[in-house]
Amino acid sequence: MNATTIKLNQNTKAELDRFREYKNESYEEVIQKIIYIAKNLARKPELSKEAIESIDKARERIRTGNFLTEAEVKKRLGFNV
Repeated sequence: MNATTIKLNQNTKAELDRFREYKNESYEEVIQKIIYIAKNLARKPELSKEAIESIDKARERIRTGNFLTEAEVKKRLGFNV
C-alpha cells in the first residue's frame, strides 16, 4: 500500500476520532467509512441514514461493553480457540 502524510488541524483529528468504532481503528478505515457514507448519501439518502444509524448503534454497544470478542464467538460456534 502506498501511504502519504497529511496535515490535520487538531479539531479535525478530534472529529475523526469520534468516528472510530474501536480503539485501534486506523484513520484509513475511518476515512474510508466516511467516503463510503458520503458517496451513498448522494445516490441513496435513505440507505445512508440507515448506515449512520447502524454505526451509532454499534458505537453504543461497544461503549457499553455489549459485544462479543472473536474468542467468544469462536467458542459459541464450536471452533477451536
